[in-house]
Amino acid sequence: MQSMTKILTTTTGVMSKIQICQLAILARFVMASIFWKSAMTKIAFNGEGMTEFSLSQIWHVITLNWTVADSTYMLFEYEYALPIIPFEWAANLSVAAEILLPMALILGFFTRYAALTMLGMTLVIQIFVYPNLWAVHALWVIALLVIMSKGGGRLSLDRLICGKCL
Repeated sequence: MQSMTKILTTTTGVMSKIQICQLAILARFVMASIFWKSAMTKIAFNGEGMTEFSLSQIWHVITLNWTVADSTYMLFEYEYALPIIPFEWAANLSVAAEILLPMALILGFFTRYAALTMLGMTLVIQIFVYPNLWAVHALWVIALLVIMSKGGGRLSLDRLICGKCL
């Protein structure tokens, strides 16, 4: 019984040393990868088909060597069918956000605002597109709220530029 108490005390002590800023960095990378992968399914690379993450993929995105795929427009017109905004706008805005916001999170640039925008997108997806995926979206919301509450942390451009977490 005493050895079990020692094991529980030791593991509790180790877990209590995890800092929220460490979780925020992990959350930044997780959310960036989710949104980046989504963007990569919505674009067509000019001249190359790339499905796996690679430096070449990043280069093509940065050099604007891609277009929004026709299948993306069809998704936004027929499956997603968002109210108010035309499907062409929604498709283009979604792709732009899913490319730019992950980059902002990875770099820690305007981190809280990038997370806030992703939170808005998550709510739109939850309410209008996939309401049955609430458990997945709830995890996204938790990760984004951690980022919003703590900012980019020590390893961020926000800290480098402003001396604090934006």
